[in-house]
Amino acid sequence: MERISPDNFRNDVAKEKVQQLIKQYASKIQYSEKYYDDVNEYRHVILPKELSKILPKNYLMTEKQWRMIGVQQSQGWEHYMWHRPDPHVLLYRRAKGYQPPQQRH
Repeated sequence: MERISPDNFRNDVAKEKVQQLIKQYASKIQYSEKYYDDVNEYRHVILPKELSKILPKNYLMTEKQWRMIGVQQSQGWEHYMWHRPDPHVLLYRRAKGYQPPQQRH
């Protein structure tokens, strides 16, 4: 299967074969506990290798994009780095004490 193109991410993810792969492996995505420094909280997400093989190499996904491939976590997380030795490990961060914006009624 071809890799998802960064320039055509939404359309590539919508392809039937990609959707089947996401459905097959989304429940196998693993999430670390949070860890902290003075400014941010962090976590890493471990994708099944089969799923990571179709993602664009060295491409940082937006929140909308990582949700499209089955990653589920609360709002505000930024995909800021790939773990170089393990390309199926995605690194996320957000500001310590992050509060999602209030929705107006």
